Amino acid sequence: MNQIDYARLDRDDPLAHKRETFELSNDTIYFDGNSLGALPKIVAQTVNETTRQQWGNDLIKSWNQHDWVNLPTTVGAKIARLIGAHNEEVICCDSISVNLFKVICAAISEVGNDHRRVILSTRDNFPTDLYMVQGVESFLGQQRCELKLVDETELVDAIDKNTVAVLATEVNFRTGRKLDLQQLSQAAHSQGALIIADLAHSAGVMPIHLTDWQVDYAVGCTYKYLNAGPGAPAFVYVNQRHHAALKQPLQGWFGHTNPFAFDPSYQAANGIQKMLVGTPPVLSMQAVNAALDCFDDVSMEQVRAKSMQLTQAFQQQMTAHSWSPDFELISPPHAEQRGSQLSYAHPKAYEICQALIERGVIADFRAPNYIRFGFAPLYNQFQEIERAIAILDDIMTTQAYLDPRWQTRLTVT
Repeated sequence: MNQIDYARLDRDDPLAHKRETFELSNDTIYFDGNSLGALPKIVAQTVNETTRQQWGNDLIKSWNQHDWVNLPTTVGAKIARLIGAHNEEVICCDSISVNLFKVICAAISEVGNDHRRVILSTRDNFPTDLYMVQGVESFLGQQRCELKLVDETELVDAIDKNTVAVLATEVNFRTGRKLDLQQLSQAAHSQGALIIADLAHSAGVMPIHLTDWQVDYAVGCTYKYLNAGPGAPAFVYVNQRHHAALKQPLQGWFGHTNPFAFDPSYQAANGIQKMLVGTPPVLSMQAVNAALDCFDDVSMEQVRAKSMQLTQAFQQQMTAHSWSPDFELISPPHAEQRGSQLSYAHPKAYEICQALIERGVIADFRAPNYIRFGFAPLYNQFQEIERAIAILDDIMTTQAYLDPRWQTRLTVT
């Protein structure tokens, strides 16, 4: 195996300067940005200023004075640049789950009928996505909505004249497998169906071209690779060709054409504003707004290139040890086929993960027996891979993962 010069890779890294913009301890190797991004320093500063000055001193005047009222649109436009969308096609609000409920209902409203009622998805999609379809199915009845699940490899061929929409997550949360959204979009449209994309594990870590790919709807997360903080508001995209017919059932006052008229009858706003429901959570929305500034001087092509380098380097180092055959790589073997993570199956995955965390290497566990390593190109360094593998080698060689402390699982794994 060729030796990797990690120090040289870090010196030559065009994104190396970004690490200093995050609050990261040198004692911690953080390979969990695919679950919760690290804290950008500007986010802490912005939330503090919003709390102390805007809320503390300017009080309710801040809705106008500091433009709180337009934060969903302002933030949505920043996200649009990162996902290949027009500014007016994206808005920041609510959670992925709530936004999924809206767009599933919107798709059914637009093309669904007695015969076309299937929402097609994959068995290994993120569970909450499937739960939301099941909720819509229960809400509308199976005459209007029916969930059908297939394997990822069967998704394109399973689209037919009964399909309302294909619900596809671009990067699988367990395996990291990357689906071809452009191909899925073309296949869905050829059958008169729509496509709904979940960008939770791809937004902020790879180039996405929603408008060019003619994706109909998309939802995404801001607290993973966009680094906006735990539970930060999600975003929703609706291709502008659907704006005129767009209908979603959560008709809140911020989705009204004139919220402060306080009209007792709902009149929908124009375009993407229809996806708004209630008052935006200003503190967390300001966190998203600030976190997105981390991407101002980088391209998504640079981010993707480093992401693939990181996963390749880690994968190569994993195979260099006697214990490596005990780890089954469940991610695609080639970097271009996966997102920015590597997932391994191991009978003691949970225990190994906890032993790593105790020694300062933060990864995460997913049931039933997977350990995930997520790489965030804005702040992860190549030399961290070398250090992490050395720690893992010691844990496996000494069997430190068999410590009785790791036999009881924590609530959040």
